[in-house]
Amino acid sequence: MSDTPKHGAGEMAPIDVNERGAPRDGVPQVSARRLFMQLLVLEHAGNFDAAVHFLQARLEQAGIPAVLYADVNHPQGLGLLTFSEDPTHFVTRVHDALRECNRVADITPWRVRPEFSMLGRTYSTGYESDLTHWLLDRPRETVMHRGWDWAVWYPLKRTGAFSRLDPKEQGAILREHGTIGRQYGAQDLAHDIRLACHGLDSNDNDFVIGLIGAELHPLSHVVQTMRKTRQTGEYMDHMGPFFVGRVIGRVLA
Repeated sequence: MSDTPKHGAGEMAPIDVNERGAPRDGVPQVSARRLFMQLLVLEHAGNFDAAVHFLQARLEQAGIPAVLYADVNHPQGLGLLTFSEDPTHFVTRVHDALRECNRVADITPWRVRPEFSMLGRTYSTGYESDLTHWLLDRPRETVMHRGWDWAVWYPLKRTGAFSRLDPKEQGAILREHGTIGRQYGAQDLAHDIRLACHGLDSNDNDFVIGLIGAELHPLSHVVQTMRKTRQTGEYMDHMGPFFVGRVIGRVLA
């Protein structure tokens, strides 16, 4: 008699939380790994340049990979992007670095602007030809790419009507969106990072989007172009707030 458990009537099958990509050489791609990315938006009331220098030094000493953005819309504002496969990283190492900065007597503390906080995780659609690269490598390489120094980050939420559409219709709507994104990427105008944030966002958003590039105008242009798609025009509940920044420092680990 086999000892393998059977799922009888009324029993629930195990939940699969793995990421899946397209088969490679006939073998399914399955991964339990994913990258979490967090954007904290801060402001400083004192010597901004000195505070940024101090923070970047602490991040480097702690070996925390990060991107620091000057906030275009706030002269004393900073965007701090960090990332890790382990979400505990944010509430331990990242928070510790910020608290250490704020304990220094001659440095005015940083103040977090929680309305701009964004946290998301990479995810698969089932069609990725290289699942590990998509989940782990591509997002890091995009934000760390020298010369791609402009960024627009924002959350979004679709309407409930989208989730009730037939899967084939959903696929067609998403392909329209994806085709536009690939065109901008192919011309090196804008490169996107797409993160799921279901249950990770105080405003109940669905996704966090990062648009990265060498110039600011194409990032604005791609947002404008996406307004014409069915996803944005018919099935978007809301987008934003938008954080617009330019890289003033990167920390490699």
